[in-house]
Amino acid sequence: MKEPRGQNEKDHQWWLERGVALRAFFYVFGTHLFAGFVWLLFYLGGHAHK
Repeated sequence: MKEPRGQNEKDHQWWLERGVALRAFFYVFGTHLFAGFVWLLFYLGGHAHK
C-alpha cells in the first residue's frame, strides 16, 4: 500500500533538515577542534625551551 503523497514529502523534508543539522554540528565541532589544535601549537611553542 502506498503512503499518501503528503506524508512522503514530510519524511523527505525531515531527512533534509536532519542532514543540514548534522552537517552544521560537525562543521562547528570540527572548527573548534582545529582551533584547539592551533591553540595547543602556539601554547607549546611559547613554552618551548630555546
